[in-house]
Amino acid sequence: MFTDYKPSVGYDEYFCSITESPRDDLAPLLTSLGQMGLQELNRNHASASNLLRRLGATFRLNDSGLNGSERILPFDPLPRLISRGQWQRLEQGLLQRLEAIDCFLADIYGPQTILNDKVIPREDVESSSGWRPQMQGINLPLNRWCHISGLDLIRDGQGTWRVLEDNLRCPSGVAYFLENRRVMKRLFPSLFAGRTVQPIDDYPSHLLRTLQDLAPWSDAPRVVILTPGVFNSAYFEHSYLAQQMGIPLVEGRDLICVDGRTWMQSTNGRTPVDVIYRRIDDDFLDPTVFRSDSMLGVPGLIDVLRRGRVAIANAPGTGIADDKLIYAHVPTMIRYYLSEEPIIENVPTYLCARPDDRAYVLENLEQLVVKSVAEAGGYGMLIGPQASRTEIADFDSRIRANPRNFIAQPTLQLSTVPALSDGELYPCHVDLRPYVLRGKSSWVSPGGLTRVALKRGSLVVNSSQGGGCKDTWIVDEQQVSATHPMEAVPC
Repeated sequence: MFTDYKPSVGYDEYFCSITESPRDDLAPLLTSLGQMGLQELNRNHASASNLLRRLGATFRLNDSGLNGSERILPFDPLPRLISRGQWQRLEQGLLQRLEAIDCFLADIYGPQTILNDKVIPREDVESSSGWRPQMQGINLPLNRWCHISGLDLIRDGQGTWRVLEDNLRCPSGVAYFLENRRVMKRLFPSLFAGRTVQPIDDYPSHLLRTLQDLAPWSDAPRVVILTPGVFNSAYFEHSYLAQQMGIPLVEGRDLICVDGRTWMQSTNGRTPVDVIYRRIDDDFLDPTVFRSDSMLGVPGLIDVLRRGRVAIANAPGTGIADDKLIYAHVPTMIRYYLSEEPIIENVPTYLCARPDDRAYVLENLEQLVVKSVAEAGGYGMLIGPQASRTEIADFDSRIRANPRNFIAQPTLQLSTVPALSDGELYPCHVDLRPYVLRGKSSWVSPGGLTRVALKRGSLVVNSSQGGGCKDTWIVDEQQVSATHPMEAVPC
């Protein structure tokens, strides 16, 4: 099956790029794939697409509007494997990072010691599009701000794990993470034979428990999911999670704030609501506090939050930690609040707001990846080595006009995993989005959503830019060598 497969330059997670021999811990999977054969793999791959379509596992492009067609998220059947020992180390790093970010959010919306101590520039915080001064002085249940997180991890060309981005406002993709496993078990059961893969089916129960933890004033908290509606790109996920948890899926018009409480309105009257898992951005949550023209939110919601009679996950204001400039400060937060060194390092980052960094970036645009700090989904980004002269000149002008809005990073050789395209196997670049839940206790999903740059040679994994996804397996096999568990196993 892999006779013609040629690992690209960098770190391939199935084969050693130098010797082109399979990695020792992949031998059982490669044997199962070989017994299946490429023809059957392609046939089942086609069946997987049909199954996902029947299950309704679709997304809508952001610019598709009311008439846009829904698409399934392209699914690749070759799983990605991570050993349990390596995963335990990654879990520690994720929890460390989120604890520091939570401390940072509670601080900047409270005493602001990190700003007063000039550890992080006040300007970097207060100039962020995610900064919400309306949240200052609000005490949250459990002092938690980030309840549901999806941090994007990558492996670089040496196989070392790094954090690429933090997603804390409304992290998406978990429904595809769960459905990928369902499809794999139904259509590719032989690949699981003789192997222990950590289960992920209990994510909805962990999510519901986390949300219920946020309402200590009630013995039986009532939880709802707040969606912008059916035309949102992630509406499938909203309805899927509501069904899996057995809770109502509501829009802003279904909720009302009176008598110091939030209520759900239905034909049966009003029912009190204790916890809102919101899937709409801060700006649209409450027209009396944020955007006055919002038709999606609930007037008076922030006042009820301030009174401590409703919890919102994630808390308004967490989006400042999604800012890619603030991302660069997270290692500093870990040292400041936890007195620890980061377990998972950032990707090296240049801040264009700093004169020396900006000069370097402008001189080396052809070699760097430049990102707009507030954009997501692969938008607002320049990949220097693949960009035209016109695109580079455009970003040069944009950086000079608004340097605070841009960061730059080296063009990393993201690790590759085999993918199936037009009947052939080829190396594709991947990242990983694990999901972390933090209520009274913390829980990290075993694995996460592996996003795949299905366009050959592309580094962009976002679904809106042609990316797809894979199932991610946390397996019991031990590391072959005694290297540090965050580093690659040498060939």
